[in-house]
Amino acid sequence: MDQNQKPRASRKEIFGWAMFDFANSSYTTVIITVVYCVHFTKLIVGPDPGGGYTRGNLLWSLALAVSYGLVVLTAPVLGAIMDFTSAKKRFLFVSYLVTVGGTAALALAGPGHHFLAMGLVVLSNFGYAVGESFASSFLPDLGPRKDLGKISGFAWGLGYFGGLASTLVVQGLGAADASDFARARWAGPVTAVFFLLAAVPTFLWLKQRGTPHALPAGARYLQIGFQRLGRTARELGAFRDLAVFLVAVFFAMAGMSIIISFAFLYGEQVLQWSGSSMVMMFVLTQVTAAAGAVLFGFIQDRIGAKRTFQLTLGMWIVCIVAIWGVQDITAALHRWLGVDWKVEHVFLALGAMAGLGMGSTQSASRAMVGILAPESKAGEFFGFWGLSGKLASIFGLLTFGLLQFRIGLQPSIPLCAVLFLLALVTTVPVREERGRLAAESHAGM
Repeated sequence: MDQNQKPRASRKEIFGWAMFDFANSSYTTVIITVVYCVHFTKLIVGPDPGGGYTRGNLLWSLALAVSYGLVVLTAPVLGAIMDFTSAKKRFLFVSYLVTVGGTAALALAGPGHHFLAMGLVVLSNFGYAVGESFASSFLPDLGPRKDLGKISGFAWGLGYFGGLASTLVVQGLGAADASDFARARWAGPVTAVFFLLAAVPTFLWLKQRGTPHALPAGARYLQIGFQRLGRTARELGAFRDLAVFLVAVFFAMAGMSIIISFAFLYGEQVLQWSGSSMVMMFVLTQVTAAAGAVLFGFIQDRIGAKRTFQLTLGMWIVCIVAIWGVQDITAALHRWLGVDWKVEHVFLALGAMAGLGMGSTQSASRAMVGILAPESKAGEFFGFWGLSGKLASIFGLLTFGLLQFRIGLQPSIPLCAVLFLLALVTTVPVREERGRLAAESHAGM
C-alpha cells in the first residue's frame, strides 16, 4: 500500500497515544527541568564550601549521563525485540511502571543522600527515556507519512500542557519549596501519581498492531534482538539519509539536553531571578513550546520535515547567543530605548523564543524518523533515535558539566550554539524524499 494512502487512526486512538506525551512530560518538567533539579543541588547536595553549587551541578550531570548511558546500551536491542514480538504496549507498560516507581521513591533521599538520589534519578530517567522511544515507535501506525508531522506536533504540544499542569499541582501542594525539605520531598510522589493516572488513556485506547513472530527453537529473544540489529547494520547503506539525520539529531539533542537540564539553574545561579520570574518563565516556555510543536507540525507537512528541523535549529542558534549576552543586550536596550527592564525580564522574552524551538525541534525530529523508518523496523529505528538522543545527552551534559565546573555556568553557554550549528550543517546532505522512498520500498520481517 502507498503509505500516503494509509488511513489515519481514529481520533480516540491518536488522543490516547498523545496522552502518553501529556503524562511523561510531568517527569521531564518537574523532575529534570524545574523542581527536583533545584532540590538536588540545594537540598540533597548543598552549596560548595566556597559558595555556589558547581559540585551539585556536576553530580546532577553525572546521574543523568549514567541513565542515558543505559538507554544507549539497551534501546536499539529492546526496539528490535519489540518489533519481532509485536509487543510495543507491553514494553511501554513496563517502562511506565519503572518511571512511576523510581519517581515516587525520590522521597526517600534526604539531605546528604547524594548517591541514593542519584540512583533513583538514574532508574526513573532510564524508564522515562526508553518509554519515550517505545511510545514514539507507534507513530508510523497512526496515519500516512504526510500526516505524521501534525500527529506528532499535536502530541508534543499536548505534552507541554501536561508539564504545565503537573508543575502547577506540585507548586500548589507546596512540594516545589526548595527551602523546606519536609515539603519538597513530596515532589517525586506527586509527579509519580500524576504520571500514573494521566497515562491510563494510552493503555486503554492505543492499539497493538502487527503479528508476533514465533521464537525459533533454542533461540532467545536477546539473541534475536542482536541478530536483527546486525542485519540492520548491514543494510544501513539503504537508509543513509536516516543514518545521517540521526547524527544531526545527536548534535541537536546534545544542545537540548543542556538547555532542559540547566535553564532554570542558570536563572537561579547566574541571573538570581525572583520567584515570580521563575514561575513566569515556566509558564511561558510550556505554552510557547506547545504552540511551537503544533504550529511547526502544520508547517512541516507543507515544507517538509527536514526544512522544518533546520528552521528550528536556526532559531536555537540566535536564541542561545542572545541568552549568553543577555546582560549586554539589556544594557543596550536601556541605552537605545531608554527602557528600565531588568535582565531577568529580557531573559523571559528569550525564554519564550526558546520555548518555540524546544517543542518544534523535538517533534520535527520524531516525525522525520517516522517518515524515514520502514514500518517493519519502527521500534528498532526509534530505538536508534533514542540512542542518538541519549548518547547526545551524555556527551552534552558531561561536557557542559565539566566546562561549567572549570569556567563557570555563564561562560559555558556558547557550547550550546556550537552544537546546534553542527546539527544544522549535518542536515545539508539529507534528502527527505529519497529516504522516504527507501523506507517504503524496504521489505523485511
